[in-house]
Amino acid sequence: MLSERYEFSSFRDPSGFLFYKDGILFRQVNQTYKRHFDHFMSSGLFDALVKQELLIPHEVVDNFESPDPSSVYKIIKPEVVNFISYPYEWSFLQLRGAALTMLRLARTALDYGMILKDASAYNMQFHQGRWQLIDTLSFEVYEKGEPWAAYKQFCQHFLAPLALMAYKDPRLNLMSRLFIDGIPLDIASGLLPWKTNLRFGLLTHIHLHARSQKHYARRGISYDEVRGRISQQGLIGLLDSLRNTVKRLSIRIGKTEWGNYYDETNYSEKAFEEKKAIVSAFIERVHPQCVWDIGANIGAFSRLASERGIFTVAFDVDSDAVSQNYIQVRKNNEKNLLPLVMDLTNPSPGLGWGHRERQSFMHRGPVSLVLALALLHHLAISNNLPLIKLARFFQEISDNLIIEFIPKSDSQVQRLLLSREDIFDNYTVANFEEVFSHYFDIIDKCPITDSERILYLLSAKKPLE
Repeated sequence: MLSERYEFSSFRDPSGFLFYKDGILFRQVNQTYKRHFDHFMSSGLFDALVKQELLIPHEVVDNFESPDPSSVYKIIKPEVVNFISYPYEWSFLQLRGAALTMLRLARTALDYGMILKDASAYNMQFHQGRWQLIDTLSFEVYEKGEPWAAYKQFCQHFLAPLALMAYKDPRLNLMSRLFIDGIPLDIASGLLPWKTNLRFGLLTHIHLHARSQKHYARRGISYDEVRGRISQQGLIGLLDSLRNTVKRLSIRIGKTEWGNYYDETNYSEKAFEEKKAIVSAFIERVHPQCVWDIGANIGAFSRLASERGIFTVAFDVDSDAVSQNYIQVRKNNEKNLLPLVMDLTNPSPGLGWGHRERQSFMHRGPVSLVLALALLHHLAISNNLPLIKLARFFQEISDNLIIEFIPKSDSQVQRLLLSREDIFDNYTVANFEEVFSHYFDIIDKCPITDSERILYLLSAKKPLE
């Protein structure tokens, strides 16, 4: 059946859909999209966008059996993105980068006689060190006088969360988890401070836009009433205005509690270098295809994997640390490292229709190697998570695990215990090894010089069927 081969996240698009065959991703282009696809390919737009690394490349597959032959026009095979991330997992700088790339795509399309028909943030991915569009079917032939149908979507998916992050709090990007179709403009307008009415771009694209939506919702104005009224120059002006508005939004990347963790760590220089050497040696022993570094901070240990050409996702709860990591990725043109914001105690859930349009954090695993460095004590002590639950969790998401045990005598753990009663009698090396050995084989154990910390290399035991 079609549903058995269908990528669930693409079912809303009438132009085509994604599906898997023998574990390989394909996209069907439907007959209804024939005119637009042919123009997209023959006009030079596809080649231009791929050359500029703005669009995921694809190849057309001939003589391929379609899962829905009654509607097929073409089958294409897109380049695979290593890890699909979502807007609510991006820092401010990442979301702004994706927004500016989306506007560049829309502006470039006009030069080739096409228009970007949607501006969903979910169509953007940070791939090979750059923001790229992953939806090949997002373009339509431009008709003279046609308005930008994706204007509202861009404002809800990009501008509204960016403005809230810039003027209120970076954590408000998590509102995108509540509103899968973008933050409603009336909510954003109500939450933003009054002074944003003095910013022409925000006044126009959020506040007045929200009021006009409310006004025309009562009248029931149709899309056809607007068609033919917008000149191409006017459309370009709209895109330029949005671009200027987005570029003017900023946040201060300052020192947060964990953003400057490596400046305040209790490691001696010798211990820190030895820790890096041990982790490097463990990575070499595992030879992973992909690494998740959970609690990565600014990515010092993530790069021990990514600099070896191993694709690495660096998760951290601190958006400031993620921003610093992202700045370094862009500055050094790093292609194998993806920084993301993630609270492991409340990770991204499955969202959308049937909880399957956007995958949960765990359903995007398991991965061949997980790094959990200077993390266990935060989960066990700050969040009261029993070791057995942590062991089960790590077994579910990893084939191999490099984990650091930091005893209660360590100053960083003592810092956590200052404001709470020490009820953690089971938080010991012996109990950690006993609990984790039910779910992992202990391959190696290395104490770190000049500290009481221990690094473990663990291999997950396969759960019994």
